[in-house]
Amino acid sequence: MAKVYRLNKFIAHTGVCSRRKAAELVKAGEITVNGKIEINPAVEVTKKDTITYQGKKLQVVEQYTYLLLNKPKNVLTTLSDDRGRKTVWDMVKEKVNDRIYPIGRLDRNTTGLLLLTNDGDMAKRLSHPSGNVTKTYIITLSEKVSPQHINEIKDGITLEDGPVQVDRISFLPDQSRHSVSLDVHIGRNRIVRRIFEHFGYKVEKLDRIYYAGLTKKGLPRGWSRFLTQKEIVMLKHFS
Repeated sequence: MAKVYRLNKFIAHTGVCSRRKAAELVKAGEITVNGKIEINPAVEVTKKDTITYQGKKLQVVEQYTYLLLNKPKNVLTTLSDDRGRKTVWDMVKEKVNDRIYPIGRLDRNTTGLLLLTNDGDMAKRLSHPSGNVTKTYIITLSEKVSPQHINEIKDGITLEDGPVQVDRISFLPDQSRHSVSLDVHIGRNRIVRRIFEHFGYKVEKLDRIYYAGLTKKGLPRGWSRFLTQKEIVMLKHFS
């Protein structure tokens, strides 16, 4: 019996885009199923159906690619930019045969670990709040951080979009009190920067050194590598 997919999931498995973007394409009338425009992302299809986008038949990718990038500063977490700025896709496209997509985002000035893949199921699982994915950041600030503010962040603060609870925060052992390490699993937009901006600090450097069990060990800034089979298995069972 042929495997059944929701249409947006089928499209994500072809490597065209993420599942969320696929749903947008369907609703916009960009996808045809067996020669007819389909606008319901949840309609069920199989590999026997003919699904097309921009006139091209889509095929489910049987082999997935998982690439870990240590993103430099001034690189956009996107596949293209209409202003010609450098993107993460520019940095990895020579290494892969299929389009891969970043899981989550790092803003232009944030450096560190970014995972790219065409595995839509994994991307959804790691991106969803229920995935409880821990990320560790090293934050360098423009001035010394008050121990009182560290304690307030530990206890939990409230920003304009709701409460924020971090997993762990501590000073780095350099005694300067300009740099802290922060563990957080929430993924709201610019959440780390906004935590410190809430207290009036300017974030000078923000570097993600740990993501979902993956580290920067042996991966210099600007370099990328394929995940090992052991790492892939770990992420597939990540909870």
